[in-house]
Amino acid sequence: MPQIRPITDLRNTTEISELCHAKKEPVFITKNGYGDLVVLSIEAYEELMEALHTDASIREAEQELADGEQLLDARKALLSLRKKYKL
Repeated sequence: MPQIRPITDLRNTTEISELCHAKKEPVFITKNGYGDLVVLSIEAYEELMEALHTDASIREAEQELADGEQLLDARKALLSLRKKYKL
């Protein structure tokens, strides 16, 4: 369940920090009853950014496939990279 706190709770930064780390999800901050900010731990932010990057890569690959791009055989591509970089 999302945590929603008034902006006055930001005075107690330690409590907000602990809440973000314990729940591992964003804390929504309201101002005058309306959404104003979202606060999350660095770990949660990095996970979110990684998921967004992965989703963008998948969308790009799907678009390339839809555009008729040539598919590569994974085994051949990996073998080629291993030979190139002597792995």
